[in-house]
Parts: sequence; C-alpha cells; structure tokens
Amino acid sequence: MQSFFLTYRSSRIHFLQGGHGDKILLCFHGYGETAASFAFLEGPLGTAFTLLAIDLPFHGKTEWNEGMSFSMESLLEILQGIELLKDLADGTGTPTPGKKQARILLTGFSMGGRIALSLLEKIPDRVEKIILLAPDGLTVNPWYWLATQTRPGNRIFRYTMKHPGWFFLVLRIGNLLGAVNPSVYKFTRNYVDNPAVREALYHRWTVLRNFRPDIPVITSLVRERRIPVRLLYGQYDRIIRSGKGERFKKNIDPFGELFLLPSGHQLLLEKHLEPIRFALKD
Repeated sequence: MQSFFLTYRSSRIHFLQGGHGDKILLCFHGYGETAASFAFLEGPLGTAFTLLAIDLPFHGKTEWNEGMSFSMESLLEILQGIELLKDLADGTGTPTPGKKQARILLTGFSMGGRIALSLLEKIPDRVEKIILLAPDGLTVNPWYWLATQTRPGNRIFRYTMKHPGWFFLVLRIGNLLGAVNPSVYKFTRNYVDNPAVREALYHRWTVLRNFRPDIPVITSLVRERRIPVRLLYGQYDRIIRSGKGERFKKNIDPFGELFLLPSGHQLLLEKHLEPIRFALKD
C-alpha cells in the first residue's frame, strides 16, 4: 500500500491506499495499531477493492496538533480531503446534491469498530456493508465512560497515568482474588507498565471520546436500509467477547452474520484472510 499525507488544519494525517478495485474499503485500526495493520489485505483483495486505511490521532505517522479535539466532523473533513473520497459529503454527513455518490464498505478492528459504527450512524446512505472485527462500541464500557465523559473521571485518569502505583496494587489484588481475568490483567499491565505507554493511553482514549455510537439508532438504520453487517470474533478472546456481538446480531436479523474464529483478540492476521474475504463477499 502506498503512503500519503494530508494536511488538516495544523496536523498531518497519514493514510495508506492500495488496490485498484471499483469498491472502496475504508479501514479503521485498533488501539495502539496503525493503518499498516490492513496492508496484508491488498494482495488478495486489491483487484476487487481499493483499500484506504488512516492512522488515527496519536497513532502511527499521523501528527495530531489539534489537542484533544477530534470529532465526527473532523473525520468527515479529513475523508473529504482524500482524493478518493472527495464526494463523501458536504461536511455534515449529507450527500452532496447532484453528484454520483460512491458507496463504501467499512471495516474496523477493536477500537476501530467504534469509529466505523459511528461513521455508519452518520452517513448510512453511503455504506454498502460493514465488517466489524472484535469491535468496541456495541456496549458502553463503564470505565471508559468514567475516564473520558466526566471531568472528575478524566482528572483521576490523568493522575493515574502519571502515578499508577495504587492502580497496579488494586489490579494485582483483583488478579489474585480471581476478580480480574488473567488475560485482562496481562493486557492491562502491558499497556500501562511504562510512562510513555501510559501517556499515549491517556491521549488516545481522551481524543476519541466523542465517538459514541448510538446502537439503538444504528440498529434501526441497518434494518431500514438493509445494510449487511458481518461480525468476526476470536473464540478465545477475553478482551472483547462475542456475546456482545450475538446480542447485536439478534437485534438486526436477518441482516447480520457472526463468525467465530479460532483466535484470541488479534484478528488482523494473514491466517484469518479467508474469513475476512468471505465476510466481504456480496
């Protein structure tokens, strides 16, 4: 995939583009990952799709200089700035009158699932299909809500990222008592065990706080517009469990399908190419 930069206000947005197919596949990566997570799809899918993957703020090569301000309006402006998606909307999510509107396929992994769901909610008429891989956003994480949606919670979050001793103690006790799943314990320790990673966690969580998909609204949109939804989960995933997807699928029947893969949380791997390719089929 080819690397490009787009100037957006005071920032430089990095994105990758590959393939030459008629259909546009717009990809959103997971936490701590980059647009390159989708690069392995170009070879097998590049004749049917044109792939576009963006480094989100505080990820990859994107240089984000707009503080903690990133919204759906910002995302739409960025997408319109990319030549491939110039006809996306007028900046509000409303299709531009008098223009042929290319429809897109959305895919998002983990945190990127929340971005993809939010975009589907904003521009449902432009979405042909959505493929969600172990997606965040189908339910509200109470800790994320407290840390990013309330001022006291965000202050505590900020303090904890600078002084994490008490948090590690609680986490360790919870693990010993069996109240914290070992996989979640290991995952959390890996992400907050050094100052640079904790600083990144604070910035990444906070800057994406405005992406809060309204699942009842999305459910109605999927049913009204008959938008196919494909959900892929790892059978052994302890970070985002498939039960959330099962409940969502039930509410959008018959337009949803769910696939369990013999995997943990990480699904963007070449060994999962065939299930991903199958999910993208008409």
